[in-house]
Amino acid sequence: MFTGLLPNIDWVGHIDWSIRDFHSYETPRGATYNAYLIRDENNAVIDTVKFDFCDYFLRNVAAKVPLDKIDYLVCNHSELDHAGSLPLALKAMPNATLLCNAKCREMLGLYFDTTGWPIRVVTPGETVSLGKRTLAFVDTPMVHWPDSMFTYVPEDGLLFSMDAFGQHLATAARFDDLHDLHELLFEAKVYYANIVVPYGRQVRSTLEKAKTLDITMIAPSHGLIWRKHIPEILAKYRDWSEGVTLPKALILFDTMWHSTEMMAEEILRGAETADPEVDTQFMYVRKTSLTRIATEMLEASAVAIGSATINMQMMPQMAAVLNYLKGLKFAPKTAFAFGSHGWAAAGVEQVDRWIDEAAWPRLRQPIKAKYRPTAEVLAECFEAGQQLALAARKT
Repeated sequence: MFTGLLPNIDWVGHIDWSIRDFHSYETPRGATYNAYLIRDENNAVIDTVKFDFCDYFLRNVAAKVPLDKIDYLVCNHSELDHAGSLPLALKAMPNATLLCNAKCREMLGLYFDTTGWPIRVVTPGETVSLGKRTLAFVDTPMVHWPDSMFTYVPEDGLLFSMDAFGQHLATAARFDDLHDLHELLFEAKVYYANIVVPYGRQVRSTLEKAKTLDITMIAPSHGLIWRKHIPEILAKYRDWSEGVTLPKALILFDTMWHSTEMMAEEILRGAETADPEVDTQFMYVRKTSLTRIATEMLEASAVAIGSATINMQMMPQMAAVLNYLKGLKFAPKTAFAFGSHGWAAAGVEQVDRWIDEAAWPRLRQPIKAKYRPTAEVLAECFEAGQQLALAARKT
């Protein structure tokens, strides 16, 4: 299976319709592993696919060009969903030279025995002529690995962007204008929130580099190819990398005997009463995936985080959520802690410390309820919900 991007440039990757977990990132719509073939006086393949699908990939390439006629194999990134097929691909393409940057060569050596591999290290600004077309290389470190690199074809304005601008989305369509744009941008947001968000500074630097390129098509390593809605995805990446938020509030909670849930419901009622136009999300974390929580967190302005106490700790799933969010390093959100407890208020106190350690502005002091929230505590929760909505609206 292949799709033409431009004359003599084809998609030769694989659609993974059934994958539902991508290293703890939920992928309910599947994923794709995109690889590309450029046919010229010298033929070049841009990236490979996950090892499981190497046969499909090699068959796709061979349908267009005999494998012994491949002159270059570009590795933009050593992660195994893109480079996993390299050992078999290099055996199948005996005349191919592997092009990668120095960091990628180092990291490939940690995954594979690269002894004897025909590797040529390329540097930023270096070009390789294919004949009518040229490959130019742009280092994009930490977008999202130290070895990440773009490959650019200036004659066509075609940018092979590796993981940047990607989405986990299995579809027979290959281009952005052949799919619902709202869904496509949502999946790009899920991808950014769960993979790229810790590297906002590096993304901003990369966007500045991209301004110097005449880009008419962006071909990422996952998902659909951007050919019509490039301004939209560039604008989204700019906003996400700068931590731009919306009038959105999240109420995250975990509960034992519904007491913390009662408090969360009253916070929700207060928020909806204060400003029904604020997008307030009510999220019971034991029933909500980490992927969705991170996605909603990306553009949220204000957050209430509630946990009951168990064994002198916050609830286990809340601990998992906060650990996940800590690694993603979201831009600061206005936040406060709440929760019920028995003989010790350890859960809510640990949540409050997490807010402090994350350097998120504290909206107010924690709200605590011993065993069951009283009418006075619920009234305090209602008021806190109003404050939460107002804080979200100030964005």
